[in-house]
Amino acid sequence: MGLAHGTEHACPEQIEALTRVCAGELLEAFGLGGGILTPLELLARVPAERLAHQVATYDEIVGESGLAAGGTWALERMTRSAEVEGLENIPLEGPVLLAANHPGLADSLVLFATVPRGDLRVIAARRPILGALPNTSRFLIPVSESPSGRLGAVRTAARHLRRGGAVLTFPGGRIEPDPTVLPGAEEALERWSESLDLFARLVPGLTVVPAVVSGVLSPTALRNPLTFVRRQRRDREWLAATLQMLTPALRDVTTSVAFGRPVRAGDVPERTVREAVLDEARRLIERCAAR
Repeated sequence: MGLAHGTEHACPEQIEALTRVCAGELLEAFGLGGGILTPLELLARVPAERLAHQVATYDEIVGESGLAAGGTWALERMTRSAEVEGLENIPLEGPVLLAANHPGLADSLVLFATVPRGDLRVIAARRPILGALPNTSRFLIPVSESPSGRLGAVRTAARHLRRGGAVLTFPGGRIEPDPTVLPGAEEALERWSESLDLFARLVPGLTVVPAVVSGVLSPTALRNPLTFVRRQRRDREWLAATLQMLTPALRDVTTSVAFGRPVRAGDVPERTVREAVLDEARRLIERCAAR
């Protein structure tokens, strides 16, 4: 970005909070829950504190220049490079809902960096780390696990959309396989929420744009011998992702995002909006697999 940033403006309390969260996630990724010995906690703090300073800098940039600037800065440090296609499918004005898969890690960053909408808001699960990111939190629509919490998030997002805004949602509601390195990405689409149809009913003139992010998980991280301390495949993948987040040498990835053909409720009379979005997302995932 041509700008120099540091964490001199981050308060010690923010760095400490971020360090605790990052260290906790590292220990949990290794399958180490409560009752961990203090020396092991201290060991985890070394890479966690380094990451905490980066995260704090990212949030500072978001406060100064917005989500796109913060996402661009962080993406440059979390990936080797990024590729984008289909930006022309995103309307520059009017209500637009971006429905993306969620392979984790840099998926949010590449979407923040590339979506050409300054009014973007993001539906996001409540997580401890967000409490230490005040600037990023201003752009989020938090959602809890309870039915009332999910409904409240839908209502808040619908109000923003009716005012002509843009909203990013991850309809799968959980981490999904990276289409370029793991099986099951297409099957995971079946878990995408029917809220896509609800938004179409609540927001007149809504455009829904499918987005598929790939290339976020490093094959090198997946092959790391440390991952085999976990027995279950999903646990090994989670540990690989955590190691990649904390270890710059493992961030050897080219992350891609493809924005699919837009879906408008009035243009799909024989299908639901969700069905049309899933069809387009499948097409994008098949293209990833064929590369």
